[in-house]
Amino acid sequence: MPERQPEFLVEENDGVTRAAALLKRGALVALPTETVYGLAADARNDAACAMIFEAKGRPRFNPLIVHLVSISQVSQIAELSPVARDLAQAFWPGALTLVLPLKPGHGLSPLVTAGMDSVAIRLPAHPTARAVLQAFGGPVAAPSANPSGRISPTTAAHVAEGLGDRVAAVLDAGPCAVGVESTILAPSEAGTRLLREGGLPREAIEPLTGPLIVDTTPGRIEAPGQLSRHYAPSVPVTLNSALDDASAVRVGFTKADGGDLYLSHSGDLVEAAAALFHVLHLADAMACAGQKSAIHVAPVPETGLGRAINDRLRRAAAP
Repeated sequence: MPERQPEFLVEENDGVTRAAALLKRGALVALPTETVYGLAADARNDAACAMIFEAKGRPRFNPLIVHLVSISQVSQIAELSPVARDLAQAFWPGALTLVLPLKPGHGLSPLVTAGMDSVAIRLPAHPTARAVLQAFGGPVAAPSANPSGRISPTTAAHVAEGLGDRVAAVLDAGPCAVGVESTILAPSEAGTRLLREGGLPREAIEPLTGPLIVDTTPGRIEAPGQLSRHYAPSVPVTLNSALDDASAVRVGFTKADGGDLYLSHSGDLVEAAAALFHVLHLADAMACAGQKSAIHVAPVPETGLGRAINDRLRRAAAP
């Protein structure tokens, strides 16, 4: 854990007011959302957005997600096609990000969009995040609050362990309920492309859009979470393991798999998704403390939220 720690805030002690004030001053604040903790900054402030990339060690070509509190705010920044509006009305606020064409005069820092003519936007459902956004009154850029490429944070402690005082404050609202990042879609007349698997499963989306066009690892990064290697512990990860290697920390999908750790007691994918990053943090710490050479993970069903879990695990296991 870094020696120097950020300021810890809680909502009950004016934490929302303090967080909004820090954002207005151009500081970085880690905010809870239903997916993961986000490293938030004023999306209109070039210096504040540059601090996000510096704090995370994030490549500048990887765009950021803008968080807003209402669809009317979205309409000031980006174009909402009929399909995009239908998706927004169905799933916002929630674990869905839409990549939309920018409007002239949008006012966002070019760092947010990585110089592209589109922007990724989400309306989070977490009440604490929404309270901060309401108090702040503008667009907030917020990637996951962790060093780039490492395991995403689902608790305030994860943020402090990864970033220390590179973030001014952490607003602690307990563990994140969804536990994996938002699903990212790019709606268009030619069809809706899936740019990142996430906390909103395909089965919920496709009745509205028809079959999604999967474009999760393109040659050109268009949205967060598309890098081949991401979400990685400090030791190698092996997938679809029989969990028979005692030299590795063994992670079961269910308790019945017999691992050192498990994602779900009974095989519930919602529970497994919520636990994924916390379990990976624990497995990484166990590997380092016990001098284990790797993390082995049992198979996870490739359906519903299992697709998002497997997407994160495949990227964590990539060379």
